[in-house]
Amino acid sequence: MIRFLPLLVLLLIVPSAIHAQEASPTIDVLHIKGIINPVLVGYVERGIQEAEKDNAIALVIQMDTPGGLDNAMRDIIQLIDRAQIPIVVYIPPGAQAASAGFFITIAADVAAMAPDTAIGAATPVALGTEGEVQMSEEMKAKVINDAIAYAKAIAKTHERNIEWAEKAVREGASVPSYEALDLNVIDIIAADTSDLITQLDGFKVTMLDGSTLTLKTQGATTNDIKMSTIEDFLFAISDPNIAYILLSLAILGITVEIFNPGLLFPGIVGAIAGLLAFYSLGMLPVNYAGVLLMVLALVLFVAEAFTTTFGLLTAGGIASLVIGSLILFPGGDSMFQINPWLIAAVAIFFTVLLVFIVNRVVAAHRRQATTGREEILGKTTIVRTALKPEGTVFHEGEIWAAVLDKDLAEPGEEVLISKIDGLKLYVTKK
Repeated sequence: MIRFLPLLVLLLIVPSAIHAQEASPTIDVLHIKGIINPVLVGYVERGIQEAEKDNAIALVIQMDTPGGLDNAMRDIIQLIDRAQIPIVVYIPPGAQAASAGFFITIAADVAAMAPDTAIGAATPVALGTEGEVQMSEEMKAKVINDAIAYAKAIAKTHERNIEWAEKAVREGASVPSYEALDLNVIDIIAADTSDLITQLDGFKVTMLDGSTLTLKTQGATTNDIKMSTIEDFLFAISDPNIAYILLSLAILGITVEIFNPGLLFPGIVGAIAGLLAFYSLGMLPVNYAGVLLMVLALVLFVAEAFTTTFGLLTAGGIASLVIGSLILFPGGDSMFQINPWLIAAVAIFFTVLLVFIVNRVVAAHRRQATTGREEILGKTTIVRTALKPEGTVFHEGEIWAAVLDKDLAEPGEEVLISKIDGLKLYVTKK
């Protein structure tokens, strides 16, 4: 009997240990840092679903944001409202919860901040194709009143300071964490996540349906739910500067491919960058006049390859590119502005590259105009643009202005070079 005593003790201890391990509470944690946009909506939705599936006792959204898009903010708040587990929004050390971040924080079941953080500045900034400056006073009043009503409704539902919520929107008021606690804007000040979990133990949470839960977080373990690789990538390219770089790469790749047909690589890169830019711009408040100006720049760059203006269209394209870059995003909020140095760098790069290409074309034409005339005369060349009678031809890898002696020649037809006058060829039908 004594021999089997250790075995009996083991049989009693192991199930107890397994049960204790299974009973250990889990708190899932999401990490939001940056502008609130639709990519984060998908991340938060996935995080809530995983937390509910894992039977987590709560979900902590650790957030640091200067604000973001109104639609994305409202979608996240709706996800918080529909969640079947308590949602805790925590502003970590050195972070902020401004604009859209303010609304999300006060919409949480538990709102917490680190000591050196701030919250507020929730006055809506008009974002759209017209920009804030051109919005009428009546429209501004409607936007602000709608935001105030939304903030007050959220504050009342979660028993927070309704008057200060209105002030944060109407006056753009902002306060540090300790004042936010005194004003009943938040519930907890916690130095870090561990401190937060400790303070959550025994905290009573009133869910949106009126039911009350008492959190038991003692001994709880945290489970970080990180962004997937795809979510990380999509969130990264949703940055205004990255979107601008992608759009510029698209223009550059297509332009280089047109000037050098058959290279393929620049065209493929340009096409991929263009598709990514299309997605990225869809995540941002875009001024479509800016997009059209940048498309016009591409058209002018491409037209340079089919004409003999020797830089005139390129200059117009550069001007269109710069103006389009400056107004690509409305001027209402600095969050959605392109770094001016980036615009300057892109403009300079395009200028240098296209001037180099145009100079090569001009030099090639000049060499042909002063030497080797006997070799060109009588040669067959291909019509590039219709000769009516003027147009262009493509001869030995170069585009020439050409004049047909009579009738009409369509693109692709062969014609004979009969005369050279400076940088212009005179041709006749074969």
